Amino acid sequence: MIRILTVDDHQLLREGIATMLEGQADMAIVGEAGNGREAIENFKRLRPDVTLMDLRMPDMNGIEAISVIRQECPNARIIVLTTYAGDAQAAAALRAGASGYLLKNLVRKELIETIRAIHAGKRRVPAEIATEIAEHVADDALTEREVEVLRGVASGKSNKLIAAELDISEGTVKTHMKSILPKLDASDRTHAVIIALKRGILDL
Repeated sequence: MIRILTVDDHQLLREGIATMLEGQADMAIVGEAGNGREAIENFKRLRPDVTLMDLRMPDMNGIEAISVIRQECPNARIIVLTTYAGDAQAAAALRAGASGYLLKNLVRKELIETIRAIHAGKRRVPAEIATEIAEHVADDALTEREVEVLRGVASGKSNKLIAAELDISEGTVKTHMKSILPKLDASDRTHAVIIALKRGILDL
């Protein structure tokens, strides 16, 4: 019997997964959680065979929860279920210790097979996401500060306001932007924000 913990802040999704798995003789949902903190508590208490983890949740996100769970239990098998196909987010989840990555629009078709594969010790990442990760693997990653600057730009703030909020000079903000554009292969500020949102570097 594959014992499963489902983690998602939308109860409807958790109920939908429960309904899907009801007919599987080799699977049972042993617990649920609505955010990352609950996921960690329930994982420690229940020690499920497979955990289904959403990424964007209140209180603590999925990537942080995966990281904590894997530190506690290096053999934990975690499948990310997300609506976001961005390579940066997928790469971060896999680095944190996820074994599988599944887009929510494929859940109905591929979830049961993916659970069995991950439980058997395999890894699963959709081909299009794996291709995207491979395409960007040699790219220079944005620094934490560059992400903060870009987040300010995405919120429509001027360089002056971004500088004030981050306690740096306006010149430093411009320098960061000059570094960000070639890293993202972007032509201007707006283009940089669009790329960062699409790839999951920014989460607004």
